Amino acid sequence: MSGFPNHDPAGWRKAPASYQPLDPIKVQDLLAQEWERFLATYPRSGEHNTRAKRSLPLGVTSSFQHWDPYPITIVSAKGAYATDVDGRKLLDLSMGFGAMLAGHLNPKIVKAVKKALKKTGTLFVTPAVISTEAAERFQKRFGLDMLRFTNSGTESTMYAIRIAKAVTRKKGIIKIEGGYHGGYDPMQVSVKPKLEVIGPAEKPVPYVPFEVEAGEIYTVSYNDANRLEELLKEHGNAIAALMMEPIIENLSIILPDEGYLKRVRELCDQYGVALIFDEVKTGLTAGVAGAAKRVGVEPDLVCLAKSIGGGLPVAAFGGKKKYMDAVVDGRMPHFGTYNGNPLVVAAAIAMDEIATEEELARAEKLNIDTLKKLDTLIERYQLPAHTVGFGVKGAVIWNPKPVRNYRDFKANDFEAAELSWLWGINRGAITPPGLDEQWLVSFAHKEKDMAILVNAFEELGKALRS
Repeated sequence: MSGFPNHDPAGWRKAPASYQPLDPIKVQDLLAQEWERFLATYPRSGEHNTRAKRSLPLGVTSSFQHWDPYPITIVSAKGAYATDVDGRKLLDLSMGFGAMLAGHLNPKIVKAVKKALKKTGTLFVTPAVISTEAAERFQKRFGLDMLRFTNSGTESTMYAIRIAKAVTRKKGIIKIEGGYHGGYDPMQVSVKPKLEVIGPAEKPVPYVPFEVEAGEIYTVSYNDANRLEELLKEHGNAIAALMMEPIIENLSIILPDEGYLKRVRELCDQYGVALIFDEVKTGLTAGVAGAAKRVGVEPDLVCLAKSIGGGLPVAAFGGKKKYMDAVVDGRMPHFGTYNGNPLVVAAAIAMDEIATEEELARAEKLNIDTLKKLDTLIERYQLPAHTVGFGVKGAVIWNPKPVRNYRDFKANDFEAAELSWLWGINRGAITPPGLDEQWLVSFAHKEKDMAILVNAFEELGKALRS
């Protein structure tokens, strides 16, 4: 779309050449109908949620899983499909936000885990040959000098920030406005805040929730290298690190402008600031060596999780020797009983073997083909929406204009997004409930599976224009 900067060529984005506004009354009427259909289609999930709320807050194990009136409860999953408590077989396009890149119960991962359970062991609390092998594999794949395993993305981002502080001897952290990087207190600042509390777009003000001990935190809009430079000129002598997703995937998918990340790298070098890429959600879903490789920008530290573990809870942080030496010499000690335990790294090794360049290319092609089909439907029904994708992930954003940062994201039509999400749910395609997430094409998905998503979207287009 003219008037907007080009996005990094590694990603996909297509805004409509023309569109017609939606009728808000029509959207509201369809939403009401779809919620009635949901209640009739998934009654046992409601019953289970009533039971679960007696022991679990909201009836879920992580708050993002909840939606009103209740979420769908799953009994089992295999390949690209999950079965719910009502016995319905549902196409899973959430796929653990990337953790299930290989598909549910991938035979090679199951075999590796069974072998670890039967022959290797689950926890030694000593160095283990299998843990070293896993580290060597990911060191080579992601081009890291050294790395350490953790158990979650939150742990990885927390330790990466601590390393940056230990090495630079500075305390300040810059984060991207609106972004999410796990539960560590400084990263809770300005996570999807209300616009009225974060100041003007050209000079954002950090929003700190009451319960958070944030420390010295600065925020900047994604794709705004000029404001980043101003911040570094003003506070560079106090800033240890910039934490960012190279491709934002916690606000649907937001692509970097062409040249933006390279400029970020230059500014961090100029002011002695550690550049940390949070690749918890990108990682292998972005390509064989992650998003950093795809965009051609090397961070100082990288945080990995989800896609590297084949569905088991394993994560890592790593990077340049200059920074990882802080773990070696004790400037930033790193501990964890379950770090790199034999069970999870067995799955990680299997994932490394499965996630070949060829397999990732096949899944990415299927994703791009799906995006193209959706583009055709957006044009046919003149919908005020556009597609965006990176690697094996894709999304339809209910905004006719490209979304380049959090402020743009807040201008999306979230009522239409809710309808689009619920429409798919009621037709057997599960996508994440946040209205700001994306689908994932796993190694288990085939063209016929993605046709379920496309056909549901075509039905929605017809209904909106009827």
